[in-house]
Amino acid sequence: MSHTQKKELNRIPLGSMDWYVLEWTGTIPEDSVIETEKNMIGRTKSGASINYECNYYQAKSDDGKAVKNVLTDEKTTISWGLITWNADTIGVLVATASIKENSGKRTADVGGITNNNGKSYLLRGVHHDSIDGDIRVTAVGKNTGGWSAAFNPDSETIIQPSFECEPYDDSGHLFKYEEEIIEATDTSD
Repeated sequence: MSHTQKKELNRIPLGSMDWYVLEWTGTIPEDSVIETEKNMIGRTKSGASINYECNYYQAKSDDGKAVKNVLTDEKTTISWGLITWNADTIGVLVATASIKENSGKRTADVGGITNNNGKSYLLRGVHHDSIDGDIRVTAVGKNTGGWSAAFNPDSETIIQPSFECEPYDDSGHLFKYEEEIIEATDTSD
């Protein structure tokens, strides 16, 4: 079992995440392949949320002396706000969208259940921290939260996808959390 360095006991993640999205091909590529400007879906606004939920069935004897809890279901969703986006972004977030470019215009035609592309996407969120170390969250999923944009005269238009995660390997893992290990500078700690 690994140990926690004293410096890590004081680690406080502070700030947002950059989000990279690319079509899922069945394997998770190296960080340098994922984390490129081409794969960045847009600039984040209002942070990000990663939610893991689980359900247990509890079997219990009438006298309460025998109890067994069995995990029966898991669900992970990832959502974040996008302050910069375009029709190509809509093409990733909406399974029925088709994107066309012609005569200096980019068009997203949205809707029609028979137009569902069935695609899943690799998601990578990176929380940059030069002091405490970077954090990466990787998952595969589809935006199941739809698409909404409110155009208000006194604020930016932020869209907020909500991706439901799917297993990305034969073990059924729903997301991967990676953090850089920060070693204490004084070994006596």
